[in-house]
Formats: sequence, C-alpha cells, structure tokens
Amino acid sequence: MQKLLSAALAAVLLVIPAVGWTQSRIKDIAAIEGVRTNQLVGYGLVVGLNGTGDSLRNSPFTRQSLEGMMERLGVNIRDANPNTKNLAAVMVTAELPAFATPGARIDVNVSALGDAKSLQGGTLVVTSLQGADGQVYAVAQGSIQTGAVSGQGASGSSVTRGVPTAGRIASGATVELETGFSLDQMHELRLTLRNPDFTTAQRVAAAVNAVYPNSALAENGSVIALRPPVQLGMAGFISRVENLPVQVDMPARVIVDEVNGVIVMGENVRVSTVAIAQGNLTVSVQETPFVSQPAPFSGGETTVVPESEVTIEEELGREIRIVEGSTSLQTLVNGLNALGVTPRDMISILQAIKAAGALQADIEVM
Repeated sequence: MQKLLSAALAAVLLVIPAVGWTQSRIKDIAAIEGVRTNQLVGYGLVVGLNGTGDSLRNSPFTRQSLEGMMERLGVNIRDANPNTKNLAAVMVTAELPAFATPGARIDVNVSALGDAKSLQGGTLVVTSLQGADGQVYAVAQGSIQTGAVSGQGASGSSVTRGVPTAGRIASGATVELETGFSLDQMHELRLTLRNPDFTTAQRVAAAVNAVYPNSALAENGSVIALRPPVQLGMAGFISRVENLPVQVDMPARVIVDEVNGVIVMGENVRVSTVAIAQGNLTVSVQETPFVSQPAPFSGGETTVVPESEVTIEEELGREIRIVEGSTSLQTLVNGLNALGVTPRDMISILQAIKAAGALQADIEVM
C-alpha cells in the first residue's frame, strides 16, 4: 500500500509543473517609513596643507573664517596681512544613520570651496554638522584621506590622478544628538514600496496576513500599513515581516538609452504579430587617378584625370521575419538577433514596433 501511494505521489509531481517564479524578501523591495538616514552639512577649515590651500586674496571667506577662528582662540589677526596657503575652506557632509545614538562614530566627506589645489595631508578643525532643521547632530574633526596623487614640475607641467580637492575621514564625526524617532512607542507602521505597484502591495499584505492574520492592509499601490500582534513588539514584528518572501510584479516596460546604445526589457513585454525587415545599403565612391598621355608630336600635355567608380552593396542575410502574436521577451530577442541587428538598430526597430501598435509595453527613452 505504501509503495502504491509513493508511486501515485511521484506521478502527480510529474504532471504538475514546478512554479519557477522568483521571490524577493520584503526588506529588499520596501522601506520602513521613518527609518532612514538624515543628511548633515557643515562649513569648516582644513589646516596643515603643504602650500596647496586657498589663496586668501581670492577667497575672502577663507580669510574671514581664519580671523574668526583665531579670535575664538584668543589671537587677533584682523590688522595683520596673513598670506598663508596652508589652509582651505571646505564643506563637510555626512549621513546620520537611523537610530544613531550620542557617541556613535560616522564617516564624513570633505570638499574644497575655494581655489585650493589639494587637501592631501590636511586636518579638519572641529566642525559642527547640522541637519535640515538647523540643529547640530554631530561634530567632525580628523585627518583627511584623499586617495589622489598629484605632482608638478618646475616648468609648469603637472599630472593628477583622482580628485585631490575632495577627501574622506573614516569615523571622523561623533554623533551628539538623536533624531528622536521612537520605534517602540509606535502602534502602527507603514511600509513603502520602492517600485509602487498595486499587485505587489496586495501580495505583501497577503504574505504578512498569512503569518499574522489581520496585521497588514494595503492602503494603495505604494503603502502597506502594519499593526503588530499584542505578543510582539514593533522591532520583533519588523524583523519577522521583512524576511517574508513575496513575488514581485512589474509592468511591461522597455528602457532605451540612445546615448550608450543600451536596451533593458522586462519579462512581461509582449509583441503582437508583426513583420520586421532590417537591412542597409552601402554606397561607396572610389576615386582612381588616371594618367592621360598625349600621342607623339601631337603637342598635347600629360594630365592626371580622376576616374570614379560607384558601387552599391546590400548586406546579405537580411530578410523579413514574422514575429508571432503574444511573443515573449526571449522569442523577441532571438528574432532580432537572427536579423543580425546591432543594439542601436534594435532601438529603432522597437520604436517602430511601438508606433505600429504591436509592442505591448511602455518605452522610456533616457
């Protein structure tokens, strides 16, 4: 009896085709509303440059910053005429991660503002980094690493590899203030799809409700509202939800980059029955010089007469191909490759198919 059941089960498995859909985790296709990075920006000075900094005559903001910094340190140089080229005014940028706490270290990027030649070997002086609300969230300071190499000869020739006027300080800023986002105090959370789609939003809600009934609701094609069960906290609920697999749906779309000759087509692109012909005529004109020699004692002159030869060649292997209705992406690509078309020719063919109403997809030209 057991052998018969095993044989019957094997027969059923052979009859039912395996589903080959690819699935993605929810964390890879959606973002949690409110859980994001925050951009920080600040203005500071870089000191210790080897004569490659700003010219104080051409960069008045650098001079004013130097005077203000020295005054805070108890030195008055406003009546002096400093002519140093060992410092540069810079913009400092950073990204504050979600849930960053005071004392955490983050990386910062440093970019020159004036006419500095290089920031290599410089040190950023204490710089406050502000958010969009004007509050100081971090303080940056440290040695700059540019990763660039530059050299200049006495005759004025120079060589540069990389960008010496921009650098990075690894773990160069200390977080001083939290963003104030309290996840544990929230009773409802919203997921935002990175590629809005009504079908995908409904599938995400269904996948969550299959494990945690009545916990998810798709509000529209982009937002899915989540409410955790009583026995789970918000963080624990998210950690389970974000790993659930979901089949992602995507519209039929063709992306065309005419500059670089790149075409990207989704798997849902379909083509109705259409005939395609592609071929090129090559017209070549060849000029061959011909020397005209006069007859003896005729009194004529020897001249060079151009002789032209015009030929027209048509590339072989070009023929009309019929693409059947409801053709898949693979069949379409195989048919176009059989015509021997280049990517740039394929762009023109796809646009012509779309104009004929046979391409069931949107074409987006970049």
